[in-house]
Amino acid sequence: MAFEVIVSSYGQHSVIVLKDVTTNTFAEIYNFGALLNNFTSEHHGTAINIIDGFSSPAEAADKVTVFFKSAKLSPFACRVKNSKYKFGENHYLLSKFALRGTAIHGLIYNAVFEISEQFKDDEKASVKLSYVYENDMEGYPFKFKSEVEYELTTGNALTVKTTVTNLDEQLMPVVDGWHPYFTLGDSINDYQVEFQSKEMLEFDGDLVPTGKLIPYQEFGSIKNFGTNELDNCFTLNFAGCQPMCVIRHPKKKVQIEFHPDESYPYLQLYTPEHRKSIAVENLSGAPDAFNNGMGLKVLQPGESTIFTTKFITRSL
Repeated sequence: MAFEVIVSSYGQHSVIVLKDVTTNTFAEIYNFGALLNNFTSEHHGTAINIIDGFSSPAEAADKVTVFFKSAKLSPFACRVKNSKYKFGENHYLLSKFALRGTAIHGLIYNAVFEISEQFKDDEKASVKLSYVYENDMEGYPFKFKSEVEYELTTGNALTVKTTVTNLDEQLMPVVDGWHPYFTLGDSINDYQVEFQSKEMLEFDGDLVPTGKLIPYQEFGSIKNFGTNELDNCFTLNFAGCQPMCVIRHPKKKVQIEFHPDESYPYLQLYTPEHRKSIAVENLSGAPDAFNNGMGLKVLQPGESTIFTTKFITRSL
């Protein structure tokens, strides 16, 4: 069989490997946070892991809030200003994690998911991870199920599909996203970058949208990234052709392609100070969507919604 699924257990933690036996391309996923920790493929005779991950599930559990590497952002993404929002006639205060008083990166980034399905044949390997949020955290009294499915197929392609289901008896607001950091080795100053956007969201001093969109096409075509610093959110232009984003290492002749579908209309880019990797975050809604409504989804009781993106690595 051309594809394999390998599951290893470390106490309450599991590590799942989806592998293309023919090419030795593999993805490593933790049930902790359902996070993608490694995605390795061979290019010009060298194996390259494009994910800036952790050394173990234990390290992820201990340090996930340092950079939120590969964290699942749900039921809100990025920031909720002052940790407060209004939904319907009620006012809510989020209290799980805040940065300078502003809630960030959702509520389930450190949840331990269960392996609910796995599959392998000559065409693909996949695993589905599930977690039920029991409306047990202050500020979000809505019960929901998050199912994250990873599917590895030929051509070094990894599809990530998230299904969110409202298990409550009331309407539920939701935004979904990811916070992976990508690397091709060396400094990101050496990379070339392109993404399909015509607009950048204007942020205030708390990195929260003001509501204004600013024309932006700085990386509308592939160009050297250099010393650019970003912690910004962009609208994606799906009228353009896929991929929506490309990161390329011209000297190593390899690139990462990002293929979100229209369920992820926002792209957040963040460059950490160490400049060894760059966060490329697919988002279904803008930062502070619980307040500004930009991309916010409201699910009926029992309703589900699906968010999908795909990562592909290519030799040049």
